[in-house]
Amino acid sequence: MIRGAALLAEGVAALRAAQLDGAATDARILLAHALGIPRDRLTLALQDDMPAKVQARFHKAIAARAAHQPVAQIVGRRAFYGREFIVTPDVLDPRPDTETLIEAALEQPFTRFLDLGTGSGAIALTLLAERPDAQGVAVDLSQAALDVAARNAKALGCAARATVQCSDWFSAVQGRFDLIVSNPPYIGTPELEGLAPDVRVYEPRMALVPDHDDGTGLAAYRLICAQAAAYLAPNGWLMVEIGHKQGNAVQELFRAAGLADIALRYDLSGHPRVVMGRAAV
Repeated sequence: MIRGAALLAEGVAALRAAQLDGAATDARILLAHALGIPRDRLTLALQDDMPAKVQARFHKAIAARAAHQPVAQIVGRRAFYGREFIVTPDVLDPRPDTETLIEAALEQPFTRFLDLGTGSGAIALTLLAERPDAQGVAVDLSQAALDVAARNAKALGCAARATVQCSDWFSAVQGRFDLIVSNPPYIGTPELEGLAPDVRVYEPRMALVPDHDDGTGLAAYRLICAQAAAYLAPNGWLMVEIGHKQGNAVQELFRAAGLADIALRYDLSGHPRVVMGRAAV
């Protein structure tokens, strides 16, 4: 029988041999997952003998991570804005950078909003959780992603206020909104091969690279900006997450769409992360 501390050390060594950053943190998360305990209780279990089933689950998880599968996919969950979201290979793994979009949205008044390309529902459901009087429409072209979003809505107690529906951007959307948010695919095709395997191999391509990409990654922004005015209420806001080199180009698209008060928001690393603009009255 092997104790938890020794098993953990084995996992850390395996992940370091695979040249993965954050090996120690990842191994701790995966051991807590194998044990079925909260991560903050792992230290208390490290002197315990590890049952064979736990060892097998841990070794399987370590092997998956050594092959660059994201930790969130392996454990099936990701923390985002203080809440846990179900994550599968069908959705983009919610990232801390996207919390910049949440912060910008919560600075504005809104009671009805639209989330384009919702994926796991992390953006839409966070906004609903933070604004108990709000109603949200969350759309995606992927039914598998919508199934994950619906599960998250139920788990977070937001299902009654969330309309989760299949739509190719605005194609099935009706009405006007105080706020439209989106974290669309914005990776240009030439950039794809340079991404880490964690992203390039394991995350859904349609959430990374826009359809009809011309190499710039801007195709989704062009479509959103061209159509958003028809769905924004007077003084409603459009806010989109961007790649850190796309700030100027996306601001130009906002200007061409006739939006006002256009601004950039920066993430915690100091990179441009959100472009926002307001509809005319």
